[in-house]
Amino acid sequence: MNRKSEEPGLAAREGAAILLTAVLKEKQAFDDALAAEASGGRLARAEPRDRAFARAIAATALRRLGTIDRLIAGCLDKELPKRAGVTQNILRGGAAELLFLRVAAHAAVGMNVEAAGRDDAGRHFKALVNAVLRRLTREGDAMLDSLDTERLDTPDWLWESWVAAYGEETTRRIVRAHYENPPLDISVKDASAREKWAEELGAQVLPTGTLRIEDAGRVEELPGFAEGAWWVQDVAAALPAKLLGDVKGREVLDLCAAPGGKTAELAAMGARVTALDRSKPRLERLKQNLARLGLTAETIVADAGTFEPGRQWDAVLLDAPCTATGTARRHPDVTRLKSPADRDKLVRLQERLLTHAAGLTAPGGTLVYCTCSLEPEEGVNRIEAFLAAQDDFTRARVMPEEVGGIAEIITTDGDIRSLPCHLGIEGGMDGFFVARLRRR
Repeated sequence: MNRKSEEPGLAAREGAAILLTAVLKEKQAFDDALAAEASGGRLARAEPRDRAFARAIAATALRRLGTIDRLIAGCLDKELPKRAGVTQNILRGGAAELLFLRVAAHAAVGMNVEAAGRDDAGRHFKALVNAVLRRLTREGDAMLDSLDTERLDTPDWLWESWVAAYGEETTRRIVRAHYENPPLDISVKDASAREKWAEELGAQVLPTGTLRIEDAGRVEELPGFAEGAWWVQDVAAALPAKLLGDVKGREVLDLCAAPGGKTAELAAMGARVTALDRSKPRLERLKQNLARLGLTAETIVADAGTFEPGRQWDAVLLDAPCTATGTARRHPDVTRLKSPADRDKLVRLQERLLTHAAGLTAPGGTLVYCTCSLEPEEGVNRIEAFLAAQDDFTRARVMPEEVGGIAEIITTDGDIRSLPCHLGIEGGMDGFFVARLRRR
């Protein structure tokens, strides 16, 4: 985009369009695109409020993408030509502002028209941007009333998968949960100081012990961050480590450990943790996180599917790579970047990792398998296939008291199957599947 004199709010609109282009056209992860723009792109010179607003616009547009695209199409006589460049994403951002963020029409329309005018391709479509956004200002709410937004905003393969697994009404609850900005969840290093930090941070203590903060702002500026009193971890992500029981003084193997939330949790519980990950940069990030928290763990760069240490552990945690569709509340790009082919490829990897992890589990030991996916293929189906092939492992049922009494997340088989709509009154939770297995 061209660079002219700056107007308040303009960087946010340009930045949002760039973020949408990065995700939807270049297939970049949203957080990576945001970090790149904030460090060396359009948002690097922007005010913090513009960076935050750009993120809000782009995230909202991704959450509501199907609906927004249907509305924009209804305002056009024909599809935008390829030479329109960033125009489509400027329209998407403008629609998100007008209909879902409820930004004043004169600001949303004016700034997005200006953003189009500053782009080499978009400047030829300024009048169109103005006309479409003004029409959405007048008619957008009525147009929305006629649409099945939950269905439109969910890619076909995910809608079909979730309806088959959970039913249509629960699927709609999942999608509605994805629309909301999630609160900030944190795990406190010293459990005895939980109430102290809850009071200082103005946080709610969830039944599992996780602290939840609404409208937290910048994480690094919150009390306790610099001194390493806590780390960010969704309430659902904090459950798998708890299923290993009292690990104080015990050796625990954490496979696919980076970026280290579960490693930190185990270390804070007093375990002697061996944290393994195939990515050296991600493992370095894990070590940095542990250093800030004043926690320690042995770290090993290795493939969890081929790791041959010549020994076994009584407690093994496998947080397997997955499509991460359960994290769409926090990562709205996930549903747009993943595909059935990605899922099927990851299923094969999960099968290999789980089989290998079984061999690293000592007789009488516990193996906890988890994924942050909503797809049955990456959860319960993997465990059923594993148990059919491994006659020396059995399920160890999860009991409600182990998960703060949240019985709705425990399946009839005794696994954990959390959904984004669970804990709905408190603000929801990520979608996780967790199974606890014991070796005979």
